[in-house]
Amino acid sequence: MLSARSLFQEILDDDESFRLFCSIAASGEAQGGWENARIAALVPEGMRSLAPKIARHGADEDKHGRIFQALMRKRGLEPVPVPPETDYTMLLERRGIGLAHDKLRRQEPLTEEDIVVYLSHSRVTEQRAADQMVMLVRHFGDHPEVGKAVRMISQDEDNHLAYCHEELLGLVHAGHGRTIHRVLRQSALAEISVYRDVSLAVMAHMGRILRWPRAKSGALAAGIRAAYAYERFSGWHRMIDLRLPERRDALGGRPTAAPEFV
Repeated sequence: MLSARSLFQEILDDDESFRLFCSIAASGEAQGGWENARIAALVPEGMRSLAPKIARHGADEDKHGRIFQALMRKRGLEPVPVPPETDYTMLLERRGIGLAHDKLRRQEPLTEEDIVVYLSHSRVTEQRAADQMVMLVRHFGDHPEVGKAVRMISQDEDNHLAYCHEELLGLVHAGHGRTIHRVLRQSALAEISVYRDVSLAVMAHMGRILRWPRAKSGALAAGIRAAYAYERFSGWHRMIDLRLPERRDALGGRPTAAPEFV
């Protein structure tokens, strides 16, 4: 029987598949850390109060990347190059979602609208990240090798999502509601498509490594496409709603260290 738990257990038990999984995750987290650090440095003068929170977000992402690197080192594994078809962040940027990297490499301050776009895009992608980590905690939160890591990352992702909700609601009240709604919708529809494509690519790579039979790979691909069909029909709406979070000022403090991993 195919299940998220059995699939991840297979990936976890094999060094090559585990190395690819951690390499993809570490690369994505490191990229997110860089993006947030650049955005924090370029926040426009009128929104400088957001800079410490954006920097904290970036520091958390960097920490997550180091955690995945450390999980590989514990097994004596080295990272592998990330296949471009599995690069979630790069594929989103190609769709025009979020802030372009060439803009972030400049030394010019961002605009208020740039920050609105950044937070709206983040609200969508952090929903995905939080949901994935909830699933991993449910199945592997007590696992001796990865349990502590997934619990720590999951808590951070919940904080990131709460921060996006709170800041966007403040920006709605400041008059940015129309832009926020538009960008949230565009980001969600693009994200579910990219997530489908990346999921199919990752499972194809895992299938080759783990030598899955064609029937199993086909069933997994069908499940991924069915999940996309649901999200495209109505599920994407959960990625764009805004509500006041229970965790207020979730990124108001210093980032937590991970000495047991780094």
